[in-house]
Amino acid sequence: MSSITHIGTAVPHFKNEQSDIQKFMLKMNDGSPTDKRKMGLMYARSGIETRYSVIPDYRCEASERTFFSKSEDLEPFPSIEKRMVKYQETALPLAVKAVENTFGSLNLPEGITHVISVSCTGMSAPGLDVELIQALKLPTDIHRTSVNFMGCYAAIHALKQADAICKSEEKAKVLIVLVELCTLHFQKENKIDFITSNLLFGDGAACCLVENSDKGMQMEGFYSKLFLESQESMGWHISSHGFLMSLKQEVPMLIEDNIADFVETSLIRNNFKKNQIQNWAIHPGGRKILDVTAKSLGIGSDAISESYQVLKNYGNMSSCTLLFILEKIKKDKSGCTFVAGFGPGITMESLILNSL
Repeated sequence: MSSITHIGTAVPHFKNEQSDIQKFMLKMNDGSPTDKRKMGLMYARSGIETRYSVIPDYRCEASERTFFSKSEDLEPFPSIEKRMVKYQETALPLAVKAVENTFGSLNLPEGITHVISVSCTGMSAPGLDVELIQALKLPTDIHRTSVNFMGCYAAIHALKQADAICKSEEKAKVLIVLVELCTLHFQKENKIDFITSNLLFGDGAACCLVENSDKGMQMEGFYSKLFLESQESMGWHISSHGFLMSLKQEVPMLIEDNIADFVETSLIRNNFKKNQIQNWAIHPGGRKILDVTAKSLGIGSDAISESYQVLKNYGNMSSCTLLFILEKIKKDKSGCTFVAGFGPGITMESLILNSL
């Protein structure tokens, strides 16, 4: 059976206190005093204490900025070209760091047959998959796949591809590498979508190896569902000044209304019962999403403590985040784990893992 046998993660050098990011954002916001008070409350209630970035600009003096303009209003504001140049400079080193942390060195296990790269915060061709093959000295005839622009649930989608590969090839070893540099896409307009995304997202990378094994976290089954009537509630669009996140306030309500039925259907389709689930890995799209999920499932906040911890220490790192949670669960717990992620579509994705 296909199994996640190795997991590792990495974060960039620059660690930011949420309070420092709040000061930066308040300084850049041109809203009224009432707007700024509301923003302050949002940061206070975010459940986030620290986040990481590939740039130092969110915590340093204006004169020390390396990415944004040193002017008070950040003008000229970085173009999409400048943001993608920074992505190309920093994404690969962070991804390689995650690989190194996964295996303890860059001496990868022999016989890796496939590589899947995952990212929604930067794209180019040749892309991250080709760069990884070169940096890790993988065979140039290796099978490669890129999962792009799918957002926070993309890790589950990549694992689903790896599972299918392992089921079709007994000796397959699939390396999945995820890297997200969300902080490159800061937007300064006084819009609730931008304010929300600015307070949530951080940078990170993760890696895992999937192979047919009786060790690790065995993949028991998947289930996904699209809520097409809510497509406008969450989106990720390219503009001349970066990628624009659309994150409407009704998203937690949509999850609250649907998560219990979604989980029940996933369990039934995969021949599991709720009382067989010992661990829950819920993507922390925000503190409210975690709160309403725990309430709707009747599991209590302690049951998703790893999700709260990752949100607290790293923020939302898009596709990487679930691997940070699974790394903790793999290290400290055993039994069945229900994994759920949410993203544009609106899409709900799930995976059931079993650690023997």
